[in-house]
Amino acid sequence: MLLHVPAVLSAEALSVFRIRLAEARWDDGRITAGPQSGAVKHNQQLPQDSETARELGERVLAALDRAPLFLSAALPARVFPPLFNRYAEGMDFGSHIDNAIRRVPGSRISIRTDLSATLFLNPPESYDGGELVIEDTYGTQSVKLAAGDMILYPATSRHRVMPVTRGERLACFFWVQSLVGDDAERTMLFELDRAIQALGGGNSNHPEILRLTGLYHNLVRKWGSP
Repeated sequence: MLLHVPAVLSAEALSVFRIRLAEARWDDGRITAGPQSGAVKHNQQLPQDSETARELGERVLAALDRAPLFLSAALPARVFPPLFNRYAEGMDFGSHIDNAIRRVPGSRISIRTDLSATLFLNPPESYDGGELVIEDTYGTQSVKLAAGDMILYPATSRHRVMPVTRGERLACFFWVQSLVGDDAERTMLFELDRAIQALGGGNSNHPEILRLTGLYHNLVRKWGSP
């Protein structure tokens, strides 16, 4: 499932993010790449242990908790601490697949990367190029969203970032371990949840709505794992 989640960050929050990122020190983006992706990764990244990365990452996590579309689609069990990258002119990230397991720095916690997420931080008209290109079962999708919007997609997808030819592209990215690891099962649950919400419309005590809601939760119990 490829899902556009709009307005994760407000205009006010984005203004704070861009000020902090303009003041930050950027490192070579290959510091978090594996051997294969490191060979095709040409960007910059905030150091994971920097004060700016921690502060902005906490703001992103708080925003995700207020994003019902994300919560419904991802069914998150764990979210990797958000990272931040920058693509200046001439930078790109070649075709790759994200690592299946990510160890959270400074902990013994490992996260299975079921879903990848990119949260765009500056307006698309402020730079040329920089599209996120995702290859999925429905073909190749090119994504370049408004500032504050996020794209959520299976981490099993092959993807790349096209070269930036003008300006700079700023984004936050992270991975999600879902309570439901199978993408097809998670997609069915998401569609069922959306249908229940649409049909409920203030009458959530209707017997058929209650029946569908029970079915949803029983499927989560059947397919889910903490």
